[in-house]
Amino acid sequence: MIEMRLPLSLPPELMATVPAPEPAPLLEELATLRLENAALRAQNAALQDRIRELETQFGQNSSNSSRPPSSDPPQAPARPKASPSGRQRGGQPGHRGAFRPLLPVEEVDEVVVVVPERCRHCGQSFPDPAGRRRSRGWRHQVVELLPLAVRVTEYQMAGRRCPACRKRTRANLPAGVPRRPFGARLTAVVALLSGRYRLSRREVRQLLQDLWQVRMSLGAVVRQEQAQSAALAPVVEEAQTAVQQAAAVNMDETGWRQEQQRAWLWTAVTAELTVFLINRSRGGAAVEALLGADFGGVVGSDRWSAYKRFPAERRALCYAHLKRDFQALVDRGGEAESIGRWGLAEIERLFALWHRFRAGEFDRTELQRRLIPLQARMGRLLRHGQENPDRRAVALCRELGKSWAALWTFARVEGVEPTNNVSERALRPAVLWRKGSFGSNSEAGGRFAERLLTVVLSCRQQGQPLLDFLVAAGEATLRGSSPPSLLAAPQGG
Repeated sequence: MIEMRLPLSLPPELMATVPAPEPAPLLEELATLRLENAALRAQNAALQDRIRELETQFGQNSSNSSRPPSSDPPQAPARPKASPSGRQRGGQPGHRGAFRPLLPVEEVDEVVVVVPERCRHCGQSFPDPAGRRRSRGWRHQVVELLPLAVRVTEYQMAGRRCPACRKRTRANLPAGVPRRPFGARLTAVVALLSGRYRLSRREVRQLLQDLWQVRMSLGAVVRQEQAQSAALAPVVEEAQTAVQQAAAVNMDETGWRQEQQRAWLWTAVTAELTVFLINRSRGGAAVEALLGADFGGVVGSDRWSAYKRFPAERRALCYAHLKRDFQALVDRGGEAESIGRWGLAEIERLFALWHRFRAGEFDRTELQRRLIPLQARMGRLLRHGQENPDRRAVALCRELGKSWAALWTFARVEGVEPTNNVSERALRPAVLWRKGSFGSNSEAGGRFAERLLTVVLSCRQQGQPLLDFLVAAGEATLRGSSPPSLLAAPQGG
């Protein structure tokens, strides 16, 4: 405390305006209050930040996070609807209607000619049409199922006694006949009902009995699944090898349960193939197990850390995920909102350019040229975002800045798109399977899920008849011949 000494010559009126010296206890209390105030301010800022984080988590939905639309809470904003066009519902003028084309007459199993006997207007009987040439009438075809039935074949293996050694020899089953009591087509149908249409094993058993009067135990249903899984093992192995040599793949993963433990179902999608793999890890080891250690192509994905093992030049980040991240900044509010709105505007412009490119309005060189100003704005956005007071905005923009090259791979590499939607769509049947079965209870069950999903999705990509492929794989195993391949398949719708 500074002691003040005033000259004795000051007038009394000035002496009244000079503050009296503060006692030491008051100054000490003031210092204590200032420290407490600073601590309370810091605590309040931390609590405000925590409240914002909790509100952000509570406000997550399918538009601002990776949550599926089915998990949206009631308070989630309504999904955007298309603007009303003013047209009436249904087919529009000029729309080419969908109809079932008639089969040629030579491909019809039965032809029934129906001739009118009387005039529907006046009731006059028509003369006998015999011997007269009939005009071509109106054709109507009815498609009907034949009575469902099964064929049971009994093989009686005779035994004969050798005249030399006097020992008996029993005949072996003919080549291609399974030792189990069910044929390749029935085994394929069981696997199809269980793996493709996601029926429970009890429902599969009941359906077989209702439609074909085939009685099968639950254990037999499982054995047919495993028989089909074994038949598909070389098919899936060949497909995975092809994916590991592809120029570009899209990858994604979703949660799974195997043997009551946490696991992940991974998928890798190319233009012709979709391969699945269940792995205990969600890290780089699972990526290497699916793509191999020496994968040299481009990987399209989200920004999960497991994909950072690839350099940015060989990655393609998903703008659909990025759009949700910027929307999350908008919903977060505060200083982050402006960064989120800026990012959403640039992504909307990017998709507009991409759709025009896909429509054939300009070539790839022109696409790259038109992206130059957008890239410049995105660069400014990321620099501003890294200076934003909101830590979420800083983290997002800093991460994107480190992966800058991966944001524009779609413009440089043929066959790469700006979203990872193709792999997300591939996972949807698997997610429905997981929700119905809660995963797989054994290693063998996991392999069955991997292989069925791989063949189902790949056959759909290639337009191959799924049941015929499953039957061919089962018959090849019984005959000991080469299985069908997913690589040299005819492309179709």
